[in-house]
Amino acid sequence: MAKTRLTGFSKLLITLLILAALFFGGRYLLTGTEAGQEILDKAEQVKTEANNKKAEEAAEDAAVSTTDYSRGDDEDDVLRVQLFTWGGYAPGLYFNKGWEANTKSRFYTDYGLKVEFVLIDDFNASRQAWIADQVDIFAATADAIPTEMAGLGKHDPQIIMQVDWSRGGDALVAQRGINSINDLRGKKVAVTPSTPSQTFLIKLLDAAEMTLDDITLVETPDNFAAAAAFKSRDVEAAVVWAPDDEVSVRAVPGSKILQSTESASHIIADVLLAKKSFIDKNRDKIHNFYKGWMQAAAELNTNRNAYNEAAQIFAKGTLYSLEDAKFAMSKAYFTNHGDNMNFFKKNNDYKGITGEDLYNEMGKRFQELGFAPKKLPRWQSVAYGGAVTDGNLSLSGAKHAPEKSKSFLPATEKQKNSQAIATKPLSINFATASYQLTDSDKNLIDKKMSGLLKSFANARVRVEGNTDDVGARNMNIELSKKRAQAVANYLMDTYDLNPNKFIIKGNGPDVPVKGCEGSTTPACRAKNRRTEFQLIN
Repeated sequence: MAKTRLTGFSKLLITLLILAALFFGGRYLLTGTEAGQEILDKAEQVKTEANNKKAEEAAEDAAVSTTDYSRGDDEDDVLRVQLFTWGGYAPGLYFNKGWEANTKSRFYTDYGLKVEFVLIDDFNASRQAWIADQVDIFAATADAIPTEMAGLGKHDPQIIMQVDWSRGGDALVAQRGINSINDLRGKKVAVTPSTPSQTFLIKLLDAAEMTLDDITLVETPDNFAAAAAFKSRDVEAAVVWAPDDEVSVRAVPGSKILQSTESASHIIADVLLAKKSFIDKNRDKIHNFYKGWMQAAAELNTNRNAYNEAAQIFAKGTLYSLEDAKFAMSKAYFTNHGDNMNFFKKNNDYKGITGEDLYNEMGKRFQELGFAPKKLPRWQSVAYGGAVTDGNLSLSGAKHAPEKSKSFLPATEKQKNSQAIATKPLSINFATASYQLTDSDKNLIDKKMSGLLKSFANARVRVEGNTDDVGARNMNIELSKKRAQAVANYLMDTYDLNPNKFIIKGNGPDVPVKGCEGSTTPACRAKNRRTEFQLIN
């Protein structure tokens, strides 16, 4: 029997009939049966829920974008202070008995001062609120102030107090195989530019005689993005905030916290600033605010009950649990009146890092990077020391004394031979067979090492002496040890550093510079005659 072939028109007609049957059949199923009606009802419910969710998200976005920090009619006499979610601000919250202005506040009962703390974590929004006089005081760090002068300089911001030193709040995390700062050479490192994070990274590289040009810098919009880049393995190291340091290390097997501000203890200083015009008109308010905050810092540093009370108030105003609030507070050292005397350079016996040191050094660094204006105000014009030197303070006694230098115990054998976190070579041209330092040698040590040792005040330093291979090995080993000890002795005596901070080692000719092993050329022998400074945790 012969097969009948369908024409093109026939195929089209059959297709249309099938589609019509499906359409009308499906319509009857949805509208003419109970099951179909249930399907329609469910679809309408899903659609409504989706529309409601979309509307709620739009409303939330609108609320965020139009946040208004304007004062109410009854807030003209309230001192409004902007804060970030950072544990170092706990003393002020503790003394105020909360975030809002209230009559139980010790600022109010002791000084008749109404204080309100305003949480504005958005960096730009916090600055705009201050410019618009919606807040009177804003939070910053001394090192990064130069980066803000292009936008804030015309409003004459002045530091009224230092509130803390970061002590573990900032950290560098690194993947497996990176065991020292020197190992970062050529590696991808995530950091948020023109912020304290970049300050911290620059200081770490200094300790290894490196610069930003020696690494592959990956810029991120904030520290959370830096942590995300590390956890996704897009970079080999990142500067992050606690608790993202520990979270990042848990997320990347074999990684570690290479260094933090726990030992790099005098690099990030949190401060509060106000407009010069506001200070001039409200001097008593500023001085009483300083006085109360310093009393609180002293109490939190010496009284555990006060510390716990502060943690509860801090947690209440943030998204932190009580446990997380205490953890965040533990990553800062609350600076008291004595510490502020040092910070503002009002103590002639203090030889550590001051606010002026941080501002000037990082101002120059950020200018070189293009993050700060070419012309910066002098430190004297951005530092208001009037509250610190007020003769009516009555802040005396041991609890108001400045933090003491870390007391190091003698190094154990394990510490003496531990992995160096950073190695910085320094060529000191000792005379043949001599270990006496010349004035030129001392000037070099001052320039290259004094600031570094003060910034890393809580870290040990191994000083290793090295010689070329000319002469008897045993004699060279002894000579190299004496040279290392001479350098350490100079630093101890000049900068009042604890002797146990230093580990002295004489290598003689046994540890030549890479590439100069066994070489007898004058250039290599000169490189091998060196002193190395190694940071040890």
